[in-house]
Formats: sequence, C-alpha cells, structure tokens
Amino acid sequence: MAAAAAIMAAAAAIFAAAMAVEGGQVSYDGRALLINGTRRILFSGSIHYPRSTPDMWPSLISKAKSGGLDVIQTYVFWNMHEPIQGQYNFAGRYDLVRFVKEIRDQGLFASLRIGPFIEAEWNYGGFPFWLHDIPGIVYRTDNEPFKMHMEAFVSYIVKLMKGENLYASQGGPIILSQIENEYQTYEQAFHEKGKSYVKWAANMAVGLQTGVPWMMCKQEDAPDPVINTCNGMNCGETFKGPNSPNKPSLWTENWTSFYHVYGDEPYIRPAEDIAFAVAMFIAKKSGSFVNYYMYHGGTNFGRTSSSYVITAYYDQAPLDEYGLIWQPKWAHLRELHAAVKVNSEALLMGSYSNFSVGRAQEAHVFLKDSGKCVAFLVNNDSANEATVQFWNATFELPRKSISILSECQNVVFNTAKVAAQYGTRSAEVVENFNQASRWKVTHEKIPSTNSSAWVESKLLEQTGATKDSSDYLWYITSHITCRYTKTQDEENSILNVNSLAHVIHAFVNNEYVGTVHGSHGRRAASVLTRNISLNNGQNDISLLSVMVGLPDSGAYLERRVAGLRRVRILNSKSQFEDLGNNLWTYQVGLLGEKSNIFTEQGAKAADWSTLDSFPSQPLVWYMTRFDAPSGTGPLALNLMSMSKGEVWINGESIGRYWVSFKTPKGESSQSLYHVPRSFLKPLGNLLVLLEEMGGDPTKITLETISVASVCAKVSDSHPISYDSENKHPSVELRCPQDQTISSIEFASYGNPAGNCDARSIGACHSAASKSVVEKACLGRRGCSVSVSSGSFGGDPCPGTSKSLLVSASCKRQGLQKLGSISIN
Repeated sequence: MAAAAAIMAAAAAIFAAAMAVEGGQVSYDGRALLINGTRRILFSGSIHYPRSTPDMWPSLISKAKSGGLDVIQTYVFWNMHEPIQGQYNFAGRYDLVRFVKEIRDQGLFASLRIGPFIEAEWNYGGFPFWLHDIPGIVYRTDNEPFKMHMEAFVSYIVKLMKGENLYASQGGPIILSQIENEYQTYEQAFHEKGKSYVKWAANMAVGLQTGVPWMMCKQEDAPDPVINTCNGMNCGETFKGPNSPNKPSLWTENWTSFYHVYGDEPYIRPAEDIAFAVAMFIAKKSGSFVNYYMYHGGTNFGRTSSSYVITAYYDQAPLDEYGLIWQPKWAHLRELHAAVKVNSEALLMGSYSNFSVGRAQEAHVFLKDSGKCVAFLVNNDSANEATVQFWNATFELPRKSISILSECQNVVFNTAKVAAQYGTRSAEVVENFNQASRWKVTHEKIPSTNSSAWVESKLLEQTGATKDSSDYLWYITSHITCRYTKTQDEENSILNVNSLAHVIHAFVNNEYVGTVHGSHGRRAASVLTRNISLNNGQNDISLLSVMVGLPDSGAYLERRVAGLRRVRILNSKSQFEDLGNNLWTYQVGLLGEKSNIFTEQGAKAADWSTLDSFPSQPLVWYMTRFDAPSGTGPLALNLMSMSKGEVWINGESIGRYWVSFKTPKGESSQSLYHVPRSFLKPLGNLLVLLEEMGGDPTKITLETISVASVCAKVSDSHPISYDSENKHPSVELRCPQDQTISSIEFASYGNPAGNCDARSIGACHSAASKSVVEKACLGRRGCSVSVSSGSFGGDPCPGTSKSLLVSASCKRQGLQKLGSISIN
C-alpha cells in the first residue's frame, strides 16, 4: 500500500505539470503526437460550443481539466456559421474564437474537427441547407460545386484561427485538425469518385499549412501525412491500427454513452466499461490519444438536432447536460488518467510485449532499458474473476477488468474497482405555473386554400419547399368536394395519407381528425388513415407536415426527400381518389413563427385569450411570465403535462419537446428541458410554448437541478486514489458547490450487501460505522473515511476482506423546496 501511495503521489505531480500548454512545433511519430519534440499521452474530451452557452464554457473546461483532460475537442458547425451563403455568424453560442481562447486561457490544448460534414446528430450533418440548391451539387464526392464550397468554408475557418494566432505553430492551443468525418462508411457508394475525393480533401487540408497534423476518423486509406483514427466504443479491439508505421494510434470518439432519440430507452454506459476500453486501447494498440465523445453533451437548442434526436445530448457523459459532474464516470476516469500519466515514460519509450497469463487473461508490458516498466493485466472473462501469476507475483483480477501495474508490480488502478462516489441527481420545484390566470393562449389558424398565393398542381417535397426555415409545411386542397353527392354516406369516407415527414396532423374543414408519426431508423412512409365526414360541397383538407430535424448522415444526402408522397380519399363505393394532382396551396411555417410570437414584440401584437375560456385543442400557443429564481444552480422546465412542440424563453428557443412519444417502458424519452441561466433576466421573463397536440400548461413547473445524494462503496483491496492523503483506500464523498452533507442515510464497515442502488448490513458490521462517518462528514461539503479497522475502533471480523459503504444526502442552504423528484 505504501508503494502504491508513493506512486500515486508522483502521479499527482506529473499530472499537474502536464497541464501547461506550450505553443510550438506539433508533429508525430509511430508512438504519439510530439509537442516541441516530446511524445505526449493525451486525454481529450468533446465539448461542443453551440450546445452550451458562453457563460458555461469556463466552468465546463475547468471541470474537464480537473478531470484529467489535456485537450478539448469540438466540431465546427458550418450551418450555424454560414446560415446564408456568404453571410457569417460567430456571435453568442457560435463564437468559436472565444471558445478556443477559453481553452487556451485554462492551459489546455484544442482539437478542431472542421469537417465540414460532422454528422454529430446535428441538423443536416452540419451542412447549411443552401448547399442543396447549388446547381449540379453532389455532397462529399469528387464534385466540383461541392468541393468549391467545402474548400471555401474550411479555408475561412483556418484563416480565422490563424488570424487569432490559435494554432500551436503560432503559440496557440490547436494541436490537431480534422478534415471530413467517418467517410469510409459511405465511400463505396461514390465508387472511384469517393477515392479521388479522399485524396483531394487530404491535399486541400494539408495545403492550408496550419503547422499542425490533420486527421481523418474511420478512414483507413487516409493519405499521408493525414492520420487515420478510430471512432467507436472498443477501439482496443476494433481498430486495425495506423495505416503507416510512422503514424500514432489516435482514438477520436470513445462514446461515453450514446445519443438518445424520441421513443427509445436511454443507453447508459458504465464507468467500468469506458475505463476498460481506454486501458485496452493503450495496452493493445499503443494508443496515445483518447477523446471522450462526449465529455459534455449539452443541449440541442432550437431546431439544431437531427431527425428524432432529443433535446438533451449525451446527458450521461462525465459532465451532464447542465454541466454537473456525473459520478462515478468523471472521477473513475480521472483516476485512470493519473495512473496512465505516471507511467507515460514506459508507455511512450519502452519496448512492447504481450503474452497469455490464463485462459482468458493476457499481459501487455512496456519495458524501458532504464528499468521503467508498466504492465496491463487483462481479464477478458466477463463472468469470472481470475487469479494470475505475473513476474513471480500473484494478482487477483475482477471479471472483465484491467489492472495497471506501475513498475510492473504495484496495482495503481483497476478498471472494475470503482472507488469514486455515485451521485443521484434531483429536481426541486422552484416555480409552479398552476394558476390558470397566469396563462394566455391563442390558437394557430388552420389555413384554407384562400390563405396563400403559393399554389402548385402537385405534392411538393418538403425540405425543398421550406429550405429548412421551419419544421412545418402546410399542404391544403379543396378540389375533391364536387365529386360527392347528397346520396353518398358522408361518414364512410376515409382519408389516406402517405408521408416521409416525421409527423402528420390532419384537419378537415378546420376540424382536427388525427395525427400519425414515424420513428428513428424507419425509412418507410408513415400512413395516416382516418374516417372523415365530408360536407356536401366544398371541403378543405389541411395537412400539417412536420419534421423533427433533418437527417445527419448517409450517401447522397442532397437527394433525401420528406413530406407528403400520396393523398387519397376512399369513398363509400370503396374507390380511391388520388388527390396528388389537385391544386395544392402551400404555407411554409406557422403564423406564430412568422410573427415571432415568442419575442416581446411578437407577443404584444398577438391576440391572446384567457386559458379558462379556451378549449383544449391542437396547435395552440401558450404564454406566461415568471421571475428568475434565486441561486446559481441549473434550471429546467418539467413538461410532463404537455405533448409535442417547442419552447422559447425571452425569444430564445430551448429546443423541441416530445413528451408524448413514449418508450417501450411507457416513459417519456425526455421530460426536463434545460433553461440556461443566461437566457433569463431578473424579472418578467417571457415563456412561450407551441403545443401541437394538446396539453395542460398549468402542470408545468420550473425546477432546479442538483446532486441530492452521494454514495460510495470501497473495499480494502481497492487501489489508493492518487490524490488521497490516506495510507489506506478510503471512501471520498463530496457534495456539489454550495451544498453540505446534511445526513448519513446508510453506513456500514464490514461486508455490506448490495451497492449504492440497493444496500443492507451484512453478517459483518461495525456498530460504530454510522457514528464514525457522521463525525467525519456531517456539515461538511466533503469528507474522507479510511477503509481500515483503525478508523472504526477495531476489526469487526478479523481475517476477512472488508468494505465501507456510505450513502449521504446533500442540501443547499436557504433553498425553498416546493417538491422534488429523483432522476436516475
């Protein structure tokens, strides 16, 4: 234990020293990136500047740095920066220069993934929609119109970065750039033009002379000198390696969870699995750069998410949507980073060997002539623990785990032994909107054939009509009415609509008749079939076609279509009448959007009614006001009582919501929607919702988000944390800023059963457990309790391995609690 503690203390010093950014020459060899001629092992995390707010950036970057990161990686978002051809936007959340300078000012490096195709679950893969209308264009291939516009944007970004001296060659933080993105997945679709495009893109990028290396992710044929890199969850197993012995093994996307779509259950990736994958990549592939995608996912504000992707992005990342630390991921990976960094000399300079130490166990060893040595002992058995012999010593390996041995003898980290605390996030109500008198309401007018001058004798493709200026396109026709006589049964008509949009809302003669929607991954058309009642005479059929983001990937993206494909009426004689060639009237967007009803000026001009005098119906705008709650903690709107729509606060869209789209377990994919503090003013904040399908705004609440409880379970066989002052493994608890430990819910030193989710006292238990922990922790923001018999006044069961499990509540002083819920 003493040797391990000394090693981890050394790690702390190395770790701190490594955090200073030095500008200068960046190159690479077959082992690592070289910064000023020195090989470096680098840990990186993706934080996308448009998915948070500028006032959040310093805290996010600081927490990433404290978590052991050396690099912040981000995409560059072409459709945000050039929404109109030739007109650029780098203000507010899109201030790329400010973001990169914040990275620099906090002593970290930057990795800039220019793309400009990014995918990223971002609307249209990051392409501005005006590209769609460029004559003769084919995206991402050897196509002159596309290459011209791609090169113009990439050159613009490089020139912008150079102009601010932000490349490492200029003394700045940018040490890597990326051109294209996961192209190999679709390269074959473009045949020979795909191959020539890859070469062109690489040559174009290198020709911009940034002074730092370029990379292509998931591109095995990346031309020299561009580095091919890996994306995925298990690059230690799946990566075929660099395509040249002179290139290092880089991992550009280690997915910390996975993006979440409406209607699906969330994917939660355990900290142990992420750590195992990282250790395997370093051990088996001599990996020297690992980027976590995402380290902070953030929020898809406005209409920025791609098809069906929820507003919260990678909420299970080490820093959650709100920027809170997600434990144990953050701390467990921090311990891993420290364990690797203290052994960086052997990893970067030593000779490599590997051999079997069991049926499903292996050793990976890096040994330097000077004697510096590090070993990775791998247990690939996911069902059984293993005892292995290595260098005349015995080691116990938990199932599916990797132990890192400093000096090839002292265990400084095991991927499956999580000493970090677990946190439980909670939401506390700080504002109720339950008084009907607080709400105003107005109905979105259902358009008729006389409401627009845009008439076509065909069904238009939706995105070409809207130019992605709105999620909504109205299709309206009334040229079917003369075909029905008084003798026909009005109730036997059936409306049949086939659509490649995501949602269809159908109205006949201003009466709502039904809705149908698709789902993520389903390319087949959605079909709406409804019985309808037709008047004898003219009947208006108004169909609202809705997109929930544009697709973000796939070959020939410019050819993808959306909107209504066929509209038919089945009459009482069981005969279909195709309305596709009727005269169709079109309206792009909603009237409320056109009038900016969600802004102060637009809201003042709207014709509002009181809520209690307004019947519940689809396509309704709701408006109220509220004052900013006290405190600095993150806020969210709870929209469980609503169905589908979008929310604005003081004119800023916090994103789409779709609470009514349930998962297979019958739960909403997302019910809490982030309200950045920077969107608020002290008094009279304007809250506007568009509700498409009907909801109850009086049940909406504004809630503050925090970590309400912390818990940890540590055994006496755990490695000692590198920054711990204890000589033994210890339980380390820490509440968020401005909170203290208010109570100890559970404490047991001995062999407690279960874990932080469900626990109980085992056969071995120290009666002093709770009193010892309470004395150490109550009233403090953080505390540390050693897992040793000396801490508890004696050994409750001599001769057996023991653990300490503690669960504690955190409380913020002075917060008025109106109600709370748990969020797991």
